Amino acid sequence: MQHLDLNQPGLPDLQFVLMVVALCTSDIDSLNAPVSVRETVFNRCWSLLDESPPPTQKDKRVLNLRLGDEVMLEAMVHVIRQTFEEYGFVELIWDQKPTEPSRESTPEVRELVDRIQKLYPPPDDSAPPSASSSPS
Repeated sequence: MQHLDLNQPGLPDLQFVLMVVALCTSDIDSLNAPVSVRETVFNRCWSLLDESPPPTQKDKRVLNLRLGDEVMLEAMVHVIRQTFEEYGFVELIWDQKPTEPSRESTPEVRELVDRIQKLYPPPDDSAPPSASSSPS
């Protein structure tokens, strides 16, 4: 069983938004939030980025976060938390094991992934812990 605490996700804001939007647009039947709530979350996030109505076709329900900035990202985090809270959710829970990507990223997405990896590089397990990485 996997879970995501909506108030203390342990993820940077961008990863949090990407994760929640992916869950909201997925076909995961075991997700504890009903489809109507997922659609509301997506639609509200969409309206922060685009003036047109949210697409209804599943393959078009993708947010272009490259058009936003830090303020927009903070707004999306707030909208996600507020919307789920309205419906009584503090945590998302689903029963699905992580899977490998089913296809290669598009060049546009690859650029975003590369930027995220530069901002948040994976930890180097072979490096000794530094003083700055120890909890305060």
